Amino acid sequence: MTQTDKNCFTLRALTTLVFVFSISTHVAFSQKVDSTKSINHFGGAVTVTNNGISLLPSFSLGKPAVMFDMSVGNKKLSFEPQFRFALEGKPWSFIFWWRYKLLKTDKFTINVGAHPALVFQTVLVTTNGVTNETLEAQRYLAAELSPNYFLTKDISIGVYYLHANGFAESGTKSTNFITINSNFSNIQLSEQFFMKFNPQVFYLKMDEADGYYVTASVALAKKNFPLSLQSIMSQAIETNIQAKSDFVWNVSLIYSFRNEFVKKS
Repeated sequence: MTQTDKNCFTLRALTTLVFVFSISTHVAFSQKVDSTKSINHFGGAVTVTNNGISLLPSFSLGKPAVMFDMSVGNKKLSFEPQFRFALEGKPWSFIFWWRYKLLKTDKFTINVGAHPALVFQTVLVTTNGVTNETLEAQRYLAAELSPNYFLTKDISIGVYYLHANGFAESGTKSTNFITINSNFSNIQLSEQFFMKFNPQVFYLKMDEADGYYVTASVALAKKNFPLSLQSIMSQAIETNIQAKSDFVWNVSLIYSFRNEFVKKS
């Protein structure tokens, strides 16, 4: 792929991203005007990081990345697409989550979800004796289950399970990812500043290879302020899964927004 082809591909991907965001925003605000019975929130986040870390924390892009997350839906069902790019503009992954809150009480929640996804990889293709780089999109289909128990309003423990099937000939066919996690969502540092802390241990099986890992994310935020800082760290305990490194980390700047809509009678 020539530099011109790469630029055209990136432009098309960014155009698609803007189109999806525009259509979703139009739908959300049209619902606000006409009927908010099916949609009562619209939000998202833009993340810039020194190292893009995958949904599976043991894997990373290995270079700076920008990620666009969006969520639109009602109290039960939401559509949450994620668009991830290397900072120079090359697509990394597009994930189209549908999530459903199966059960919600003061102490216990169960969420389920599913998504199709495209993961982009740079491969070498030789044509007529000439070797060039090209982007290959690998297709995945995944489902998740996430029960959580709240010890207090701001402290919870839970289990997360994800199963994914890959359809590329050269990619992973079956992935199983299970975590035992805890979440401290409001550690007060002062009247204005607070921290979020999410440690977890997880087991990952990809086809015949598997491994055990520990990971944690720490975020620093200010009340009623859209910017926050986050760091993710992941360390392999015992694994035979091939990865760039047994230790993965990053630091991210996140801009978040969210709008709530009130249902009409």
